[in-house]
Amino acid sequence: MKRLLRSPTIVLALLCAMYFLTYVDRVNINTAASSIKEQFHLNNTQLGFVFSAFAYPYLACQIVGGLISDRWGARKTLVICGLVWAVATMLTGLSMGLVSLFMARLLLGLGEGATFPAATQAMQKWVPAHRRGFAQGLTHSFSRFGNAVTPPIVAALVVSLTWRGSFFVIGAISLIWVVLWGLYFRDDPRDHPGMTPEDLAALPPPVEKRKVAIPWGALVKRMWPVTLTYFCYGWTLWIYLNWIPSFFKNSYQMDIKDSAIFAAGVFLAGVVGDTLGGVVSDRILRRTGKLRLARLTVIVGGFVGALISLIPLLFVRDLTTVVLSLSAGFFFAELVVGPIWSVPMDIAPEHSGTAAGLMNIGSAGAAIVSPIIGGYLIDVTGNWYLPFIVTMGMLGLGAVCAFGMPIRSEPARST
Repeated sequence: MKRLLRSPTIVLALLCAMYFLTYVDRVNINTAASSIKEQFHLNNTQLGFVFSAFAYPYLACQIVGGLISDRWGARKTLVICGLVWAVATMLTGLSMGLVSLFMARLLLGLGEGATFPAATQAMQKWVPAHRRGFAQGLTHSFSRFGNAVTPPIVAALVVSLTWRGSFFVIGAISLIWVVLWGLYFRDDPRDHPGMTPEDLAALPPPVEKRKVAIPWGALVKRMWPVTLTYFCYGWTLWIYLNWIPSFFKNSYQMDIKDSAIFAAGVFLAGVVGDTLGGVVSDRILRRTGKLRLARLTVIVGGFVGALISLIPLLFVRDLTTVVLSLSAGFFFAELVVGPIWSVPMDIAPEHSGTAAGLMNIGSAGAAIVSPIIGGYLIDVTGNWYLPFIVTMGMLGLGAVCAFGMPIRSEPARST
């Protein structure tokens, strides 16, 4: 119990809660989509346009968010971000049509744009180097846990409070997290009253606080292959997040509750994948001392495993087989997350927030195009399997691009 109450553990728990809530706030609209679509008379392409609204400011804020978190610190950055995304979630419940719904989702993307770069910057200071893969995998597993529990929770809230009420409840919970983070977290672990000498000795040595011009040329050169690889992962993620609930509802004529349960089952596979990917990568690093081997083994294996898992969708329509195929695909895809989110800290420790923002541009870009293309493909062909079949090509591309990431045999000291 004493170990669980240590300050680094509590900080990691707060970050896990943030990852959980940010994804609940992102994907709640996907479960409520059927009710929203019916009330506002939207087609699937328009719905995909609404899904993508989140990603425009989210993409724009990645580099800015990384810069802000590197300069302001994760405490202030995440308090401001949390207030914005909580209010945006509540405003979604007040939407009166396509335009206001789109604007509320834009505001949500603005609020969440700096969250993951800021969290990476916090982990750079609060997590030992040999546990970065575990920390990134664990926090992202909570985001996938948010994906898993959101469909049944939102479905229940929609039934009891209408879809509008579901957004008010979820936004209020986000506000509670903002208060807890602002009260407990400190940017420098040495300033936290709960830290012991043993805790501080386990953490990375503090980086001297100095104003250093970011070497943009070198940083972009190192990060663009990582960004491209993460785009391929992000395409897969956002196809799953945006279309899985509607996929089951429309392909198998399920009601909102049943489709939510099946969606939750698929997303739960990602919870395991996220945690396992980081643990395996860290274990390979400890045993071999080879950083590139530790990251690439899991990242490439995740892409290839996901691709192979989705092959049955080309031939089979049996519900059990399809659920198992989609679940296995999501599990393997999520193996990528822990090690790839460690890469910005490995490549650019002094600018980890900015580097993470550069990488996350890939996922944000995928979040813009994949929902629109997915919705268009469904409207034109009536085939709800097609977006997932196209995703197989992206998984193959991601496996190839991963070999271009400039991960050194030892962590870089500076950019």
